Amino acid sequence: MNIAVCPGSFDPVTNGHLDIITRGANIFDKVIVAVLINAKKQSLFSVEERIELLREATAGLDNVEVESFNGLLIDYVRQRQARAVIRGLRAVSDFEYEMQMASINKKLDDHVETLFMMTSHQYSFLSSSIVKELARYSADVSDLVPPVVERALRAKFAAQP
Repeated sequence: MNIAVCPGSFDPVTNGHLDIITRGANIFDKVIVAVLINAKKQSLFSVEERIELLREATAGLDNVEVESFNGLLIDYVRQRQARAVIRGLRAVSDFEYEMQMASINKKLDDHVETLFMMTSHQYSFLSSSIVKELARYSADVSDLVPPVVERALRAKFAAQP
């Protein structure tokens, strides 16, 4: 089976993320969306909430699984017997960091490839940070995130003082 891992923090998942996940699911037999557990990073949504939002957002993609992982990505990729890592690129500014990560992963395991996918034009400006900032001030994010995420953002910010 041809398996790929699509890692990220997904705080929250955006339509840009879903674009990359969907396109990856059209190429690979299975795509594992892997939510990074990073205790050093302050997240709006818990890991469990992000996993649930991703599962709901990808429910129509039969060959997509959602899990979390801790530690080195390359160790997780090996554990899941994946052959590739899928990474989305929005702009040239993303490339330098992603190239460093791909290079170190290749050094650690020469059998794992990194596949870079350019985000579709309509999502080239989109990030989870932008979505959170817009939602914090009650701006319309309905065309930026799946409906389940829009509802979760409204609920999360309504609960904050």
